[in-house]
Amino acid sequence: MSTTFGQSTVLGYPRIGANRELKKAVEAYWAGRIDADALAATAAGLRAEVWQTLRDARLDAIPSNTFSYYDHMLDTAVAVGAVPERFRRLGLTDLDTYFAMARGVDAEPALELTKWFDTNYHYLVPEIGPDTVFTANPEKALREYAEASALGITTRPVFVGPATFLLLAKGADPFARLDDLVDTYARILAALADAGVAWVQLDEPAYVADRTAAEIDALRAVYTRLGDLAHRPQIFVATYFGELGAALPALLDTPIEAVGLDLVAGPGNLRWLAAARSLRGKTIVAGLVDGHNIWRADLRKAVTTGATVTALADHVAVSSSCSLLHVPVDLSAETRLDPHLYERLAFARQKVDEVVLLGKALRDGTAQLPEPPPPPPAAWRHDDVRGRLAALAPANRRRGEYTERAAAQQERLTLPPLPTTTIGSFPQTAELRKARAELRAGTLDDAGYAQRMRAEVEHVIRLQEQLGLDVLVHGEPERNDMVQYFGEQLDGFAATDNGWVQSYGSRCVRPPIIYGDVARKAPMTVAWSTYAQSLTTKPVKGMLTGPVTMLAWSFVRTDQPRADTADQVALALRDECRDLEAAGIRVIQVDEPALRETLPLRQADQKSYLDWAVAAFRLATSGVADSTQIHTHLCYSEFGDVITAIDALDADVTSIEASRSKMEVLDDLAAIGYRRGVGPGVWDIHSPRVPALDEVVEALRRAVAAVPARRLWVNPDCGLKTRGYPEVEASLRHLVAAAAEVRGQS
Repeated sequence: MSTTFGQSTVLGYPRIGANRELKKAVEAYWAGRIDADALAATAAGLRAEVWQTLRDARLDAIPSNTFSYYDHMLDTAVAVGAVPERFRRLGLTDLDTYFAMARGVDAEPALELTKWFDTNYHYLVPEIGPDTVFTANPEKALREYAEASALGITTRPVFVGPATFLLLAKGADPFARLDDLVDTYARILAALADAGVAWVQLDEPAYVADRTAAEIDALRAVYTRLGDLAHRPQIFVATYFGELGAALPALLDTPIEAVGLDLVAGPGNLRWLAAARSLRGKTIVAGLVDGHNIWRADLRKAVTTGATVTALADHVAVSSSCSLLHVPVDLSAETRLDPHLYERLAFARQKVDEVVLLGKALRDGTAQLPEPPPPPPAAWRHDDVRGRLAALAPANRRRGEYTERAAAQQERLTLPPLPTTTIGSFPQTAELRKARAELRAGTLDDAGYAQRMRAEVEHVIRLQEQLGLDVLVHGEPERNDMVQYFGEQLDGFAATDNGWVQSYGSRCVRPPIIYGDVARKAPMTVAWSTYAQSLTTKPVKGMLTGPVTMLAWSFVRTDQPRADTADQVALALRDECRDLEAAGIRVIQVDEPALRETLPLRQADQKSYLDWAVAAFRLATSGVADSTQIHTHLCYSEFGDVITAIDALDADVTSIEASRSKMEVLDDLAAIGYRRGVGPGVWDIHSPRVPALDEVVEALRRAVAAVPARRLWVNPDCGLKTRGYPEVEASLRHLVAAAAEVRGQS
């Protein structure tokens, strides 16, 4: 069966619901408040709502199988039968096995969790070995296709493509199992064809990164083989997040019918497209609307780009540049944004309208395209900040020698070997969320809110003293989010009311919007940190979010280089560090978990990014005395790619995710001769399971074997805000006890 692709599409749509209905239902299922049938009913309602929204917007080609209870990589693993035996043998239902892979259970830790390319979305890393038995399980995709068909909506099922799936999986040789996996995809495609599916979307974003000739040959082989199948739907291979490069001619040489190109993040795709030997019979799906940021498209510029593609290919469809999973659902839910800002924004629902309008303009030229937004208002500019940055000297980004700093800090802090600490946040309880909601609603005044937060801070300090931790935190009860909290206190940032975006599983965030020059209006954390420090003689860490992460987890202005915006944020943090130090805070943690996340996908672009990212961090942290200890924290990324940059940050202590990866990062640090303090995580906080004492001891022993005890810290992988107090207390007791045991043996 051959059908045209259509004139307009998107590569995916937010799946959490306009009011985070999926998050609430999934967490209710985990807590035992609803059963599997109730969860399934909520999911079916959300899927139907998305399909109907896209149909009513007059989108020509609508995707399905983009819904997920947790993660689309995990869904693809299930679809191809890549469920590790350690989860199969648990004897759980299919749904509970799925969640065990995502979250872990007492008997088994979860799959590794890491960032999805250069986004703030996290995916679960499949485990593929020589004994993995691939099995075609297309039931989810077929069920969702049938659900949409019952509504009168024809859809295009979406899967992660086989080459990307293996490249992102955990295994020694990514393509050792390629033939078996492609056989499994062939069976899935046959089942889809049997059900009447006309088009299938296979996502291959891994090929916008640098790839070897062998990896590109593997891509060609995959789609030659799948394209040659006699019984299959038409195949649309979607790529996104950058330039496909030499992989594009490889794909065009295969029998597949459509290729998707990101023309926002990868404008160079046009050059490769123009150089193609032949596009005869191919549909080019042109990603002209940015799915990775929330600014309105310049539709007049986009239609010019689209016309260039139309001159090259037999058929062109307009699309979002990537899945709209990465932006909030609907701008119309925002009623309190500055009108000058509002008129410049487009969320997922508005981006669908942009795609449809561009498709119409390219098809018949009748669409009336709006004018681009006007220049930013003068009030969004801070000349004093720009002047301070212009006057900076190289010395403003340097501290004293580490050995001298370490001696001064030890004299001031008097810490034992293997000092214990946490990453910053403690559980965000229902009571804390209730207080925050009451403050927003006006039923709790500022004084009453502060009193409740101070009570929680005291509770957290007393608990840490009781547990025996060495360096304490105030628990961050007053913070809604580690980026939004600061954004709400800085000029140049705007917060949304309903701009929720999925980060992983049921975890949703509201990224702030950086629209103008960034400036600190007043101290942001000093009062909370000094209050906590007044409750104890042990050192309490000041907690800040670093400049790179502030950008990575926000929607960032595009009218100036990101390096300039990062330095503006860094200057505000520099002032905050100095105020914390002046108030008696001896340890300051400036978190940069997004350092690896925003690394450009092409190696040629990476040095420039890392140079300004490191420079911004050092600007933020180099205004304090050598005796003030600077920590940073990184989590859930492939750290080997940025290990030299981690070293260049020159933090006194770096805490880093390591539990799911079995301390692999320590080998990377040893390879570059890292000589400062390091705290490899010994407890995976993204799982509800409490690690056994001997498990933590074993992790610490592996760490001590790689790092001298005098430089080793003991901490969890990440903050504790998503966990409950019972598991936190039990896990921290094991962490402290393990440190004491290994300390005594070192």
